[in-house]
Amino acid sequence: MNTHTKGNEKISFKEKMGFGFGDLAVNFSWASLGMFIVYFYTDVIGLGAGIVGTIMLFSRVLDGFSDIAMGAVVDKTNTKYGKARPWILWLAIPFSVLTVALFAVPDISYTWKIVYVIVSYNLLVLSFTSVVIPYGTLNTLITQDKPQREVLNLYRMFFAQIGVLIVTNLTMPLVDQFGGGQSGWVLTYAIFATIAALLFFTTFKTTKERVKPVKVEQNKKIKLKDSLKTLSKNKYWVIVFGYFIVFSIGDGLRQGSTVYYADNILDMPGLVGALTIAFTVPVIVGFFALPVIFSKFGKRNAIIAGSFISILGCLFVLIEPGSVWVVVISQIIRGIGSVPLIGALWALLPDTIEYGEWKTGIRNEGVLYSGGSMGQKIGIGIGTASVGWVLAIGGYNGVLDVQPDSAIDSIYAVFVYLPIVVYLLQIILMYFYKLDKFYHKVASDLEVRKQS
Repeated sequence: MNTHTKGNEKISFKEKMGFGFGDLAVNFSWASLGMFIVYFYTDVIGLGAGIVGTIMLFSRVLDGFSDIAMGAVVDKTNTKYGKARPWILWLAIPFSVLTVALFAVPDISYTWKIVYVIVSYNLLVLSFTSVVIPYGTLNTLITQDKPQREVLNLYRMFFAQIGVLIVTNLTMPLVDQFGGGQSGWVLTYAIFATIAALLFFTTFKTTKERVKPVKVEQNKKIKLKDSLKTLSKNKYWVIVFGYFIVFSIGDGLRQGSTVYYADNILDMPGLVGALTIAFTVPVIVGFFALPVIFSKFGKRNAIIAGSFISILGCLFVLIEPGSVWVVVISQIIRGIGSVPLIGALWALLPDTIEYGEWKTGIRNEGVLYSGGSMGQKIGIGIGTASVGWVLAIGGYNGVLDVQPDSAIDSIYAVFVYLPIVVYLLQIILMYFYKLDKFYHKVASDLEVRKQS
């Protein structure tokens, strides 16, 4: 299906900022789920690490399948605000309210606490689906120009990292400021959630959808089953989907294990913010070099190189695992390696969308883009659950002042060894990704079809 738009119109700085604010809003909640939620449930609420891990995996994998359905809903949406923007407007407040509810576990029996966690967590991830799928799809609807899309993606990932920095560095101090305990967590996230809602409203207000089908009625005739069939014909989307899962497993491991490593290995729980800064600042600075890196080496080669650097960062910890400075330097190295890994994450999907249209004649960005979120959720679910499971296998108990040696070994496993496996899997996946080599032909052929 051809498209015609003002799709190559130059995007203003204001719109780029507004688009980036959307991922800043997302990470006021998303960064929490990766960094603090397992710790909150085990050390504040007192739930078992194994139970929490199982809830995380089940909920994320189950919700991942709802991403495809939401992608189809976005493809069918047709309002005066466009296809994606209205969902950002409609879900801003529910998403924020449910973020706070996640931490407002009532003082009830252990079993009913588990029930509350299951219900509140699943409601949040469903609302997350309903806002993040449209938000992700918005990139492909603002412009068809590949360089501008990549710039939009960099704004998105830049502000996502800012969100991570804010949450990881302000959460514990704010919790303490509000008196500590569960009430401190609730008040802290009430502030974060309010800011998130305002940021979503800003994204809605400042962005514009320009890319539209030539024949809107033709777009409506594409059934979900036909749209799903195109996925199997788009081998590069399949590879990128796998990359989303593997990358997100690593992200879940890194975020979920950092607070345990700081607390139990370095004996400095407040250091989690500094460790996150050590990782995130190189990522943010490195983003400014990504357009040149991607242009010269391609996203595939950059990801492979970044994975190797990240492996070196993991191994660096083993020089002196209990040294704060060794761990900080290790985080810096991993941050440098992660620049192309994070920067290319959402930039790969638009390329596969164009390839899918070139290959099948069907443009279904909502469904294809939802695959990224689905892969991300499945991966984060596996990564976060792995933290809980491995800690449980090692005998970790959040109420103990001193953990057994087996629990300490399990913390090393989730912080050092399992991430290395993840980076190796990323290298293998990207070895088979060849789209960078002939994307220019895909784009030029689509342009010819558009003119015909």
